[in-house]
Amino acid sequence: MTNKNYSMNNIMKISAAVFFAAVLAACGGGAKEKKGNLGDLKSRLEKLKKQKSEIDADIKKMEDEIAKADPEAAQQVKRLVAVDTLRVQDFAHYIDLQGKVSNSGIGYVAPKGGGGVVRAIYVKVGQKVGAGQVVVKLDDALQQQALIAAQQSTGQLKARLAQAQTIYERYQNLWKQNIGAEINVINAKADVDAISAQLRAAEAQVGQAREALNMTSVTAGMSGVVEEINVRVGEFFSGATQQGGQIVIVNATTLKAEVPVPDNYVAKVKKGDKVLISVPETGKPAFESVISVVGASIDEKTRSFMTEAKLPSDPLLKPNQTAVMKILDYEAKGTIAVPVNVVQSDENGKYVYVMEKSGDKMIARKKNVNVGEVYNGVIEIKNGLSGGELLITEGYQSIYDGQAVTTGK
Repeated sequence: MTNKNYSMNNIMKISAAVFFAAVLAACGGGAKEKKGNLGDLKSRLEKLKKQKSEIDADIKKMEDEIAKADPEAAQQVKRLVAVDTLRVQDFAHYIDLQGKVSNSGIGYVAPKGGGGVVRAIYVKVGQKVGAGQVVVKLDDALQQQALIAAQQSTGQLKARLAQAQTIYERYQNLWKQNIGAEINVINAKADVDAISAQLRAAEAQVGQAREALNMTSVTAGMSGVVEEINVRVGEFFSGATQQGGQIVIVNATTLKAEVPVPDNYVAKVKKGDKVLISVPETGKPAFESVISVVGASIDEKTRSFMTEAKLPSDPLLKPNQTAVMKILDYEAKGTIAVPVNVVQSDENGKYVYVMEKSGDKMIARKKNVNVGEVYNGVIEIKNGLSGGELLITEGYQSIYDGQAVTTGK
């Protein structure tokens, strides 16, 4: 009984030492702030880790002695833990960034000429339009008059040309019969040529007048949906003002995510990289896409470069919505990944605890591991685990290698 009491007293002392070590470790942050001696803190931390390992070994030795001397007491020191079966899976690391939804298919309706007063508007906000569809009719009174005048001038010149042609043909026939003077033929031919030139110029004016008249029927330059109408009948329409477009059309099939990337990722992010893009306002899962554009320059103020990735056509997607882009910069197929909080450190490196069967009981077994990337609370295990192990996910802070454990089931 004396040996048993002695062992239990030692365990209590060791537990107090562990508690004291934990308090010292917890106060490390305060010591750093007060003393600012980072090297001393690191040295003390390593010493505490070493002491913890020695204490763990002593605890295991004593529990083994207790198990031999008193099997019933050994059952009482089992630690309650939770476990999870490790599975081989794919691991991916992303660069999480934020940008906005943009649209390269935004266009302002504008007249081909210098604009004019609106006589009629044929569309309304939200209406679908096709490329070439008439959207606005401008006042065309002057263009109509110009066309009529040009057409009248053309008609007069055609009549004069017909008369001049007849005179020329008569003088030419007389001259062939040796009647009259040659100068009459030459002058008549000159009249025909001069009037023909005038007629061609007049016909060109008719074409210009007709084109000017056509310009008063303003058409959409692209297909899409009318997003804004900022002009009314009777107002002057030029297509755009200092406040923006007077009639705006959006083509929702050309949406994209524009995201600035910090320049420290310039070597990691490239065209063709896979991305996941989510737009929180839609409540939909992330869209899969690839980076289609990588900016060629770094912004001096933000120290970032712009990237673009296309988005699918979706009625819930709108320009200027917040877009969260996850750029895939690392992935590993068929690997092991565990919660980052279960990975502990000592002087030998990183380790985790797994539960294994030993005889007729379950024990905690310390497994040294090499780790890789960390993402979203999960860390990749490059080696040390193979899959199928029972990883201890709760209670791992207070156990040691070889300790009897139970899940309570």
